[in-house]
Amino acid sequence: MFSQICSLYGSFLKIGLFTIGGGYAMIPLMEREIITGHGWLTAPQFLDIIAVAEVTPGPLAINAATFIGYRLAGVAGALAATLGVVTPSLVTLLLLGGFLSRAILDPRAERFLRGLRPALIALISAAVVTLSRAALIDLTTVLIAAGIFITAVAWRRLNPLYLVAAGALLGLLAYPY
Repeated sequence: MFSQICSLYGSFLKIGLFTIGGGYAMIPLMEREIITGHGWLTAPQFLDIIAVAEVTPGPLAINAATFIGYRLAGVAGALAATLGVVTPSLVTLLLLGGFLSRAILDPRAERFLRGLRPALIALISAAVVTLSRAALIDLTTVLIAAGIFITAVAWRRLNPLYLVAAGALLGLLAYPY
């Protein structure tokens, strides 16, 4: 049990350390680490956890780490995974907080961020492809996803919570068992 706790902390430390851009950018690395690397979860189980983490208040990465850790090793696993994913950000803020607040105004920082944005889009797109493989299992799920996507694009100012609720309701209606 202790070795799994340490492994959870180490895996989520790596995820937090090597991912820039927040929760969605972390999904491909989480998938590689959790499903491919350790075989701790299947793709559908991982997708379910990401879905619950998304609708739960708080940051996606922290919620997902907490849920995955809990699923694998109970409260101690949840604590280890959560601490692992937040440690890099916390240490960075503590050590570099003052410097970063001044550096962000530097024109070089703007150029750096301008170059970073396309990389983040690519990571998020990779997460979409990965999650789509597990989520789009039949014509009904494809139609639900397409409908939600079209609605999101057409009404960009629509609160995403309504889209999530609509997807959940459509899923309940389509799969009533």
